[in-house]
Amino acid sequence: MVLIHQVHLIEEDRAKLHDLLKVGEHSARSIARGYILLLASQGKSDEEIAQTLEVGRATVQRVRKRYCQKGLDHALTELPRPGAKPRLDGKQEAYLVALACSDAPEGRTNWTMQLLANKDETVRRVLKKRTQALAERRVVHS
Repeated sequence: MVLIHQVHLIEEDRAKLHDLLKVGEHSARSIARGYILLLASQGKSDEEIAQTLEVGRATVQRVRKRYCQKGLDHALTELPRPGAKPRLDGKQEAYLVALACSDAPEGRTNWTMQLLANKDETVRRVLKKRTQALAERRVVHS
């Protein structure tokens, strides 16, 4: 099988990858992508890399392609993912955090999810949806 996107790391990129992998302050995905690039530069096949790192072959191919087309930084970083709009905007989230960090209501030592939900209707709806989703996931995984 001929690889369309062969990875030939320049010395500067190789040094950056070694630094990235030494320091544990990066996301697991960035670290996995770093290992993909190092193994690819050693001539390993997509299948070998995928099995070694326990990732999909498509992931290996995508990382190779991104490195060859746009360089190291692009290959290591996360692309924005489409998804649902956040339920709370920044202002609402800040309000919720401030409320949760404030003194608990009289007779309570801490805020509970229910107390926070009772305090604000938007918060109540969000917490209800999140709690239901978590409960459904637990049932599926059980």
